[in-house]
Amino acid sequence: MAAPAAQRHRRTLNCSEFVTKMSLKSALQDIKETTLSAVSGWLGKLAYLASLRGGQGRYEHWGMESVHGPESSERALRQAHTEVVTKLLRTPLPSLVEDLKESSEGSGIAGFEYVEKMRGHFELLLPEGRQNTPVSTHLNSILAALSSLERNRGRATRSTS
Repeated sequence: MAAPAAQRHRRTLNCSEFVTKMSLKSALQDIKETTLSAVSGWLGKLAYLASLRGGQGRYEHWGMESVHGPESSERALRQAHTEVVTKLLRTPLPSLVEDLKESSEGSGIAGFEYVEKMRGHFELLLPEGRQNTPVSTHLNSILAALSSLERNRGRATRSTS
């Protein structure tokens, strides 16, 4: 007796047909290579990371938490925040002036307003445990210098000779 048509056309499916894509990146790689790479400038990256700090200083990033879990996400965001602050502290002031221009243009506001907004949220700019340390003092000095340079930029006149 012949098998019914449905049985004759049955095929075995390979497991490869049901592959689900998974991220093979660590949480830190993910935040650096995906999220932060889309943010303009180092100051922009710092402002972005500071904006992720929620209640009691914890970082809140739904996408990172859903992919990597809350603990791994928190650890990666804290590490990225520390690395961005370290990068800024090691960058010469003329380069930071250019970075401010890039960061503020990326956010659509003027440089002076951008740096003043950052200064207004200074405590969030610092990774946990860095308040009242040399890191805090240095970052505050950088922001004050950038603010002063931006404020005086419009007053400066160029030599015509």
